[in-house]
Amino acid sequence: MRQNYLYLLLIAMMAIWGFNVIAVKIVVSEFPPVTITAFRVFIAFLALAPFIFYKKLYRKLTRKEWYYVIGISTFGIFGFQYFMSVGLNYTTATNAGIILGASPIATAIAAAIFLKDKLNIQRGMGFVLGFIGVTVIILAGSNEGFSISMGDLYLCIAVIVQTISFVWIKKASETLNTTYMTGMTLLIGSFIILIIGLITEPNGISQIPGGSGVAWGLLIFSGFVATGLGYLIVNSAIQQIGAGNSAIFLNLSPFFSVISAYFVLHEIIYISHWAGFGLIVIGVLLGAGIGQVKPNKDSTVGTTIKA
Repeated sequence: MRQNYLYLLLIAMMAIWGFNVIAVKIVVSEFPPVTITAFRVFIAFLALAPFIFYKKLYRKLTRKEWYYVIGISTFGIFGFQYFMSVGLNYTTATNAGIILGASPIATAIAAAIFLKDKLNIQRGMGFVLGFIGVTVIILAGSNEGFSISMGDLYLCIAVIVQTISFVWIKKASETLNTTYMTGMTLLIGSFIILIIGLITEPNGISQIPGGSGVAWGLLIFSGFVATGLGYLIVNSAIQQIGAGNSAIFLNLSPFFSVISAYFVLHEIIYISHWAGFGLIVIGVLLGAGIGQVKPNKDSTVGTTIKA
């Protein structure tokens, strides 16, 4: 997959993920959050299952590959989805956006430490500008202030476990097909979430039929497109351009959340939103190294992680 084409796919997916924040917020408000998250992740697996079986991607995993798959399922699927879904019920959109906006920086630091990914001045500036842009967008027009709550703590944990999973995804994708890996982790992760849901929400399954048609539609969209296709694209990006480079695009998601909120929830977009978006675009361009001159010998994007 060409690098520029992959960048466009990541941008498109960030637009979908931006809307998905609103979709998940509506879904978890009508269904038991943990139980419905298990169903949403399983729907994501069903979206990838036909490709896995049609292309015969399934095979026996090595012990090392199982280690990564279980780790990604536990941290990247169960951990991130659980703490994000539950956290959204106990914190404000302002706090959630700021905390989740720290994910690219956390991933860049982890990639530099564990994957020897170079964090040069240009990329560092890109992450900082992107984070400033996220903060400007989230705080624009908000009078809620910033306060620490249990929801904030859950979202902080979501950022940490997602960062760990990004590192493992990069390592696992060196030998494991990303579509098969994504499907396996979604399947295992959905069962882990379901088990936790049965414990924390004993009557959760019986409450699911009571959701509205809109909530069901958003659930299917979130499962098939945002979660299933989204994880596949992001995992493929991590394999080819590295965890740090992929994470910089996560800064675009809050802007698209604001745009979605304008059309879906009829919220006001302020000039500061556009200013924040400008900072994010500059940050993405710097962080992704677009326009940066690279040595001619660089012809193996995806084999090694480039700055």
